[in-house]
Amino acid sequence: MSGIGPLGGAGGGSLHQIMAMRQQILDRSQLLQEVHTASTAPAPSAAVEQAPTDGFGGALKHALDGVSASQNRAEALSAGFERGEVTDMAQVMLARQEAGIAFEATLQVRNRLLSAYQDIMRMGV
Repeated sequence: MSGIGPLGGAGGGSLHQIMAMRQQILDRSQLLQEVHTASTAPAPSAAVEQAPTDGFGGALKHALDGVSASQNRAEALSAGFERGEVTDMAQVMLARQEAGIAFEATLQVRNRLLSAYQDIMRMGV
């Protein structure tokens, strides 16, 4: 026996196994958290009933607040990663991608609203 541990140079394959097991644990933990939040979340019908009382402006504000929160979370995770406080690069990249997609969706909604406004303004009375 050479005395090199499982994480040493001779055991490079075991490092990959450990990283794969770590990823599986993280994936399962994420799934459990999603199941837990889904089971404790209020019924969707209650959220649907609340939306009409706020009106279009309230729904739009709520959506923009969600995008802003997503961007703030991504920024905080990125800053934490740069400082060395967050070590999970996948979590940082996922948050950044989520914020980017939310921003792109917001731009698409804005473009559609602007197009609809322009169509209405072109209508004859």
